[in-house]
Amino acid sequence: MNFKKHLFVFALVSGALCVSAQNKTEGAITPEILQELQESYKNTPSDKAIQNALCANGINKLALNHESLANVDTYFSNRVESKGITDQKSSGRCWMFTGMNVMRAQMIKEHNLGAFEFSQAYTFFWDQLEKANLFLQGVINTADKPFTDQTVDWLFRHPQSDGGQFTGISDIIGKYGLVPKSVMPETATTEDTRTMASLISKKLREGGLDIRNEYAKGKKGADKRMAEVKMNTLKDIYRILVLTMGVPPTEFTWTMYDADNKPVSTKKYTPKSFYDEFVGDDLTGNYVMFMNDPTREYYKRYEIDYDRHMYDGYNWTYINLPMEDIKAMAIASIKDNTMMYMSCDVGKFLNIKNGTNDLNNYDYESLFGMKFGMDKKERIQSYDSGSTHAMTLVAVDIDENGKPKKWMVENSWGASSGFQGHLIMTDEWFDEYLFRLVVNKKYIPANILEMMKQEPVKLPAWDPMFSNEL
Repeated sequence: MNFKKHLFVFALVSGALCVSAQNKTEGAITPEILQELQESYKNTPSDKAIQNALCANGINKLALNHESLANVDTYFSNRVESKGITDQKSSGRCWMFTGMNVMRAQMIKEHNLGAFEFSQAYTFFWDQLEKANLFLQGVINTADKPFTDQTVDWLFRHPQSDGGQFTGISDIIGKYGLVPKSVMPETATTEDTRTMASLISKKLREGGLDIRNEYAKGKKGADKRMAEVKMNTLKDIYRILVLTMGVPPTEFTWTMYDADNKPVSTKKYTPKSFYDEFVGDDLTGNYVMFMNDPTREYYKRYEIDYDRHMYDGYNWTYINLPMEDIKAMAIASIKDNTMMYMSCDVGKFLNIKNGTNDLNNYDYESLFGMKFGMDKKERIQSYDSGSTHAMTLVAVDIDENGKPKKWMVENSWGASSGFQGHLIMTDEWFDEYLFRLVVNKKYIPANILEMMKQEPVKLPAWDPMFSNEL
């Protein structure tokens, strides 16, 4: 009887192995498939010339469409004025520079200042500490779940980042205020965040494991033990931040100079009082984020779980709209001399030398002799495209029929990058690769503003739309 059982099991295993081997063979590159592939490449004289050229040069150099170079037009019918181009250097703080550039333009205009910047280091310090707390508390809240749980997996894969989005502006600055750059300047670490980010992530993962180990010891006293681990880990993170950036000021004295570099006033401030006097805007209540995501239903409100900068802050929430609705609000804002926070897939068809994003900048199809046919929806679904960079929308060029022809953003890659620190985007490129725009409520039509009352559809942080988020 036992022999028959063993024989039966052996037959089942053998059969399974045969099926597995057969399936692998069916999906493998067989000699016949390889022969067909080899025969499909004709190796014509034209192919040989292209091969030689590509092996000796970069793809973009050969795909560059020289006809588009002659069409760079720097005139804009409507433009918001600004003074000075910022530089995030080797960091992912574009979201921060973008949001602060919007506010500094308003401050410069209202107080007739010369070139001025808020301290990016000050805001970055608190952003990193708050994100560390968000991660650690997230680990505590999910300590009863297995490592295979998708939220737990996502937390440990993304414990910390220098990237972000508009809630980092509204929540961090709303809580901690602002200071001038002269009060807390950039450091070598804020301008090149990679090493610090790696060390903070390592320390957070270590603290996260310790939290889960304390929970595994038993529920009795677990809350207290996990809280102690969290606090000790936060102390380590605070030490790293202070040693690399300095202690954030709690009060300071600042002299305001006008556009002619003449002193106007000298006063003592706290970061909050400085913000209240020179910005004083309700960044949470007065602004709405819009998304163009054709993979989801338009005219609906969405919320991304765990996508925020502070544990006690707000998840990233937006209204999904067609591009025409988004562009109408953008035009209204620019015409009223107000910049906007925007984000896009900046690297697609970017010619950084002349500062243009144009679908005709590179002709990959002619170079390789094939179509690249995905539309915006398909690019999002397949992880081929998503928002990679935030910038400040400052200009639009409108034709005689009231339609936008091109747009311009103020970038944070320095004044020598692109077109005098800016990027010029054709309207066609804008349609394909713009994803988000943050608009002041006064430029939003009543019917769209009404959508803010909707209960948002909750989306996970690992959704394809947000996979490229910095």
